[in-house]
Amino acid sequence: MSLRLKTIMGVALIEAVLLLLLVSMTLDYLRSTNYDALIKRAATTATLFATTTKDGVLSYDLASLEAFVKDVLVNPDLVYARVLGPDKQLFAEGGKAEHLSYEFLADTSVEMVSDGVFDTFAVIREGGVIYGRVEIGLDISSINTTIAEAQNRSAIIAVVEMGLVALFSFLLGGYLTNQLKVLSVAAQKISEGNLDFQLPIKGQDEVSDVAIAFNSMAFNLREASSRRDQFESELKELNRSLEDRVELRTQQIRNKNTQLTQANQEIQEAQAKLLQSEKMASVGVLAAGVAHEINNPIGFVMSNLHTLESYGQNYRDLVAEYAVLIELTNADEQKEQRLKINQLIEQYDLEFMNEDLDVLLRDSIEGTERVKDIVKGLKDFSHVDSVTQFTMCDLNECIQSTLKVVNSELKYHCEIRTELNNLPLTYCCSGQINQVLLNLMINASHAIEKQGIIKVKSQQKGEWLEISVTDTGKGIPAEQLDKLFDPFYTTKPVGEGTGLGLSISYGIAKDHHGEIRVASALGKGSRFTLCIPITNDHD
Repeated sequence: MSLRLKTIMGVALIEAVLLLLLVSMTLDYLRSTNYDALIKRAATTATLFATTTKDGVLSYDLASLEAFVKDVLVNPDLVYARVLGPDKQLFAEGGKAEHLSYEFLADTSVEMVSDGVFDTFAVIREGGVIYGRVEIGLDISSINTTIAEAQNRSAIIAVVEMGLVALFSFLLGGYLTNQLKVLSVAAQKISEGNLDFQLPIKGQDEVSDVAIAFNSMAFNLREASSRRDQFESELKELNRSLEDRVELRTQQIRNKNTQLTQANQEIQEAQAKLLQSEKMASVGVLAAGVAHEINNPIGFVMSNLHTLESYGQNYRDLVAEYAVLIELTNADEQKEQRLKINQLIEQYDLEFMNEDLDVLLRDSIEGTERVKDIVKGLKDFSHVDSVTQFTMCDLNECIQSTLKVVNSELKYHCEIRTELNNLPLTYCCSGQINQVLLNLMINASHAIEKQGIIKVKSQQKGEWLEISVTDTGKGIPAEQLDKLFDPFYTTKPVGEGTGLGLSISYGIAKDHHGEIRVASALGKGSRFTLCIPITNDHD
């Protein structure tokens, strides 16, 4: 479809819709206005006719009623008139016999009229009593004729206007298409390489603006073509020496790669040392609690050993007295020696010593086992090899081993609650994961000023493993959340934190292709969640 035809059809369609709306609204207004006026006129005429005939109806003056009927029929468009008495008794009527013969049916609207006559009535009332009524009929043909003429004139005007609009659209479309053809020819010449072609500029309308823009574009293309030729000449010259420069640049890149490899290796070594230092710093934070945790079993083990030493001396005394008893042969001396032994048995409470001996030994063994577990946990945690060694690990075991190390720091003012769900094995560095968990648990304990709860939960969400550490501490202000993982940033007083714990933990999470999320509310506590993907050593 051509642009000219599109223009004509588009403008014609818009004009047709607007004319249709205008004509329909005008005719509806004309029709409703005339119909309302007719209804009011009919009601007024019927009311006046009822008032005029009321005395004649009351007095049964039929001659006067006949005269009133003839007088009212003088009104234009009144087809018939009728006066009825009580029980619809006919007193007088006049008008066209055709309509007088029809059964009277009152019309409530002009649209209901089917015989060309609007029928209405008015009652004759006196003292609240109805004595009869009058019936009249108005011819509506003149109104319908007026409305029909208006419709015909509107249709003629619409047709004329549509014709004018179509003509204007045709002329406008022809003008635009002719200009577009000129532009098409110019574009074809430009595409063929004729960059010196210029469009003639006529008038000052938008089409001339397009022609000016087109000429400007052609000029810019000529300039660009000239610069391109110059660049091509320079590029050929540069290509002659390109191989030498590429070789030189390649050697420079090799040297830089070697330097970067060395630097990366040094950074990794420094990072491993920093991580090991942070682990040892964490051990230092736990030192007081660990010492207290070790001193407790050592204390009661030493106390038990002192008691066992005393019991051993008592047993040796009793054995010595029994040895003396064996050597005696005199009955009186034996009796006296047995009495002495019985006195020592009562003095040492031999039965209690025998019972207490097992308890002391069992408690001492448990205490030394406890010390052994604590020392082993610290040794495993601080071992240098655990910094970089990746294996298939169970994160729940990492949580449990970390809790053993940090338990001495937490248990006196925090209640530890764990919710460990079954987790699949994943390829990770358990030592680094332990470092992250230790930092999160220590920070959680420091956030709790008096007594509180720390909840450690592990779960699997799709292809991810999550470990959350939640505390009921004082919380973190919202403006500090974005800075928590910055190096050397700490919310603790000067001298109580390096500001590297969370930064290193965040780096470990990134090295495992994971992340650490934090949510906190002042006065309610914080939740730190370590998320790492489930992987194996072949990924």
